Amino acid sequence: MNPLKLGLPKGSLEKTTVELMRKSGWRVSSSSRSYFPSIDDPEISCSLVRAQEMSRYVELGSLDCGITGKDWTAENGSDVEVICDLVYSKASFRPTRWVLAVPNESPFNSSADLGGKRISTELVGFTKRYFAERNIEVTVEFSWGATEAKVAAGLCDAIVEVTETGSTLKANGLKIIEDLMESNPQLIANRQALEHVDSRKKIEQVALLLQSALQAEAQVGLKMNVPQDKLSEIIALLPSITAPTVANLYQKDWVSVETVISEATVRDLAPRLVAAGAKGIVEYPLNKVI
Repeated sequence: MNPLKLGLPKGSLEKTTVELMRKSGWRVSSSSRSYFPSIDDPEISCSLVRAQEMSRYVELGSLDCGITGKDWTAENGSDVEVICDLVYSKASFRPTRWVLAVPNESPFNSSADLGGKRISTELVGFTKRYFAERNIEVTVEFSWGATEAKVAAGLCDAIVEVTETGSTLKANGLKIIEDLMESNPQLIANRQALEHVDSRKKIEQVALLLQSALQAEAQVGLKMNVPQDKLSEIIALLPSITAPTVANLYQKDWVSVETVISEATVRDLAPRLVAAGAKGIVEYPLNKVI
């Protein structure tokens, strides 16, 4: 088969995506001068593409699949197949919100108040459609950046901007008056590529392993030795995906217990396990949970 043409996002998502690929089982390496990273899989060829442009290249078939934000696919109105969401706890893969914001002293309290006004944003196409669907006539201007400063300086009446918590907007004297869209990274694919058995199988493999790496990101493995007479009490304390693994220890009245749990629960769980009789508790990181 011809190598699967996979687009990786250039810019803020790049480092996190390469690390996610590593956890998924692929080693991707690139230099600052190259837009074509090497990957240790002869069935995949990689290209670095700005997230804002990814969905267009996937729709055209220049790429078979790619990782980009839901927001940029919506902005471009691209006809692509969403294979899976890729929500990661690290900052650059967290869900974000596109919001409508105005200065704190502004009299505007909703999109309905902005008829005839000027709005600045990077998300021009989506913003135009949002207001058109509500029959609100506005002028939407493209912003190259520093969008918060434009409304503060009176260059526009409102902005449509991306945020996680709203703290940056608040620090710039702005208030959110409407949530427009929640966005997160996604693996998207060209519809024609999915019609070919080989490329579909490879895309599905990439999706499965990316999701398994994300599933493992907030979890850890936990194993310990437990006296036979304390086993039921210990098992009752342990959450797990299915059930803990229990194995007899050689010539001992002890067993080995192993499970996968949320990393955040270990700090509270470990003292309780010790108090219940567990010994030799080992916590270890996971790359994938499939």
